[in-house]
This record gives sequence, structure tokens and C-alpha cells, in this order.
Amino acid sequence: MNPQELKSIIGSGLLSFPLTDFHANGDFNQKGYEARLEWLAPYGASALFAAGGTGEFFSLTADEYPTIIKSAVDTCRGKVPIIAGAGGPTRFAIACAQAAERAGAHGILLLPHYLTEAGQEGLAAHVEAVCKSVKFGVIVYNRGSSKLQPETLAKLADRCPNLVGFKDGIGDIELMVSIYQKMGDRFAYLGGLPTAEVYAAAYKALGTPVYSSAVFNFIPKTAMDFYHAVAADDLKTQHRLLHDFFMPYLDIRNKMQGYAVSIVKAGARLVGRDAGPVRTPLSDLKPDEMAQLDVLIKALGPQ
Repeated sequence: MNPQELKSIIGSGLLSFPLTDFHANGDFNQKGYEARLEWLAPYGASALFAAGGTGEFFSLTADEYPTIIKSAVDTCRGKVPIIAGAGGPTRFAIACAQAAERAGAHGILLLPHYLTEAGQEGLAAHVEAVCKSVKFGVIVYNRGSSKLQPETLAKLADRCPNLVGFKDGIGDIELMVSIYQKMGDRFAYLGGLPTAEVYAAAYKALGTPVYSSAVFNFIPKTAMDFYHAVAADDLKTQHRLLHDFFMPYLDIRNKMQGYAVSIVKAGARLVGRDAGPVRTPLSDLKPDEMAQLDVLIKALGPQ
């Protein structure tokens, strides 16, 4: 898949980040992961992000990463495109990107580097180095310590033809409008805030009609129903699902930092698709929180 084909795909429908399965001892569970992808593939996501944020990319080792990406590509071949997460320091991000390309992934989502703050010049050099290390398409994720400005993105777009996507995980509306006005249709745009459904209608109004759904991991039918409601400007369905599920879901998610991932693994466990525990420094939901989530899921009906 060339970069422009990837751009078309990521702008055409709901995307999601499959969980990465771990055994009880924390080791990668390849059979469980492949079974998860086989279950999710038919539900209609336009692409799946292997080893993304919800897939705990930040906890994976260099040895595990290629196996995870190849498992996703092989399992989903002919069913749904696989975009690999890549990130961390520049040389590690390049190693991940190249491993994903060798494994047959359709592109990468370039996740933020970690801890160290950097100026626009350094951020641009990081993104450019990763883009130039591969031939397939790259989506850059604006989040955390990696906050690219419109002028920086314009320069990167000129230097890196394979930089075709922009995902926002910051939620700065003024910045998002500035980027869209500056870049227009040069990029495909994705909403990427945690529990993106809550922001979906607002981002659509900004020119970003597509987002990635974490809850797709355990309520895929509801996730697709909500996406179609956003696409059709069906406010009645959106408001009903926000009231009945997403807002009380946020009440649980917001009880502890890191729960944006932990609550998704909890949901998968409750619907019989257990992905194992989260890896530290994240922590799993407590029993009373699991019970609250179970009530919300059951109220939605069969998935």
C-alpha cells in the first residue's frame, strides 16, 4: 500500500486500537492476540492500529514488537489494513517503523517520544528521520510532549511526501483549527483523544470526521453505531449513547491516571474476551469499578 492509499483509508471510516494480549505473568499471548483480531476484523473498522496506545506500545520490548506486528498483519491479511504503532526515541522509533514495514504493515502511527521536552526544530527532525527511514505512509500523533505547530507541519509536509496523516490527542481547538486551515487536504485527520466518541461531533465540525475508538475492543457494535450516528449527524442516537454509556464510563475511567487503557482491558474481560492484565506502571480496575462497568455494558445489549 502506498502512502496515498493509506491516506484514503484512514480518512474513510472508524479506526481502532486492538488490545495487546498478555498472559497472567505479563508475557505476550500470541494466540489470544490473534483470536482477538479475528473477532474484531469483521465488524467494519477501516483499519486497526497494532501495538498502539491502547495496545500498550509503551510497555513493549524490542524483541516483542516485530512478533506482534507480524501476528496482526498475518491474521488480518485480506480483511482489514494494519497500521503499526511506533514511537519513543528517534532510533527506537526508526527500528520499529522498519520492522513494521518488513512485516507488511500498511503504515505507522508515530506516537510521541517520551519524557524529554523538545522545541519545534527537534520535533521536526525526529519526525523527518522516521519518515525518511521507510517508504510507506506515516501518521503523526500530536499528544503529550510532541506538540507540533502548523508551521512545523507545513515544513514536514514539504520534506516528507509519505507523511500523510495527522492525529490529534491534545484537544486544543484553536491549534486544531490552525492546523486544518494551514494544511487543508494535505493530510487525512483523525481525532485521537481518549474516549474519542465524546469529542466526535465537535471534531467533525472542525473538519475531522474520523476518529479511533478504544471501546471497539469490547462493544464493537455500539462503537460502529455511534460512528454511523456521527457520520449521519444523528444527534438523537449520539446523545442517547453519551447519556447511557459514555458519560458514566468516563466517571469510572477518570478515577485513576492510566485507566484509559485499563478500563478497555476490563471491558474485554467482562465480555469474555480477556486480554490479561495491563503491564506496570498501569494498574487494573478494582472489583467495584469492574462491577460498575459491567452494568453499563449489559445495558447496551448484545454486541
